[in-house]
Amino acid sequence: MPVSDLPEELLALALRVAREAGDLLMERPATFDISSKSTAIDIATQMDHASEKHIVSALLAERPNDGIIGEEGASRPSSSGITWVIDPVDGTVNYLYGLPCWNVSIGAKDAAGPLVGVVHAPTVNSTWSAISGQGAWLNERPISCNDPISLDRALIGTGFAYDLGARVEQGRVIAALLPQIRDLRRMGSAAVDLCYVAMGAFDGYFELGLKEWDWAAGALIAQEAGAIVSVSDRDVTICAGPALHPHLVKAISPL
Repeated sequence: MPVSDLPEELLALALRVAREAGDLLMERPATFDISSKSTAIDIATQMDHASEKHIVSALLAERPNDGIIGEEGASRPSSSGITWVIDPVDGTVNYLYGLPCWNVSIGAKDAAGPLVGVVHAPTVNSTWSAISGQGAWLNERPISCNDPISLDRALIGTGFAYDLGARVEQGRVIAALLPQIRDLRRMGSAAVDLCYVAMGAFDGYFELGLKEWDWAAGALIAQEAGAIVSVSDRDVTICAGPALHPHLVKAISPL
């Protein structure tokens, strides 16, 4: 029986497909075929493409009229009103080096906005999920962000742009930020960073230049866990609990 537009059914489909892709990715190849994208350090492997191919095929097998936006090039318009936004391996560099926290990120949206989100990170035994207006979960347990937190007690996550020139300015901002906060972490995956804010493992997070597939699922999960997610005029995504968010925005305002 086809999967309906009910958010609960869309979420169940996203969870199943994300776990299947995670299982595929856990079978690491002996060697990697590496291709560059926007810069020499912005890469994809054959496993990014294999994961996206599996995800797209599995989703369209159940919902053939849906649209697709995929990081590795999968794209088709929607005739059903539902579009899936896919990052088949968020944290490809982590995956390439055998580090944890890479994940499969799958979100679904309609014309009104996000509907469901799933971030599945098998190396840390974590699957985050959310339905718009119904809350967020880690491994099916409800989660919420830390709030209130002051800036001087905040553990902040971040990531660095692929544009090497932008990294110079990011370095200046971080140098100024470090004396104002508890500490800084760099996990290598935007989706996990957003989910870490959602579950209280981070107090806040910011990153320059994210694409829709980077945040589509993670931002919904963070928002449903009580966090505020905003994007500045200079394309900086900022995520934190309501009390911390304006202070974090001000602290990184040079970006």
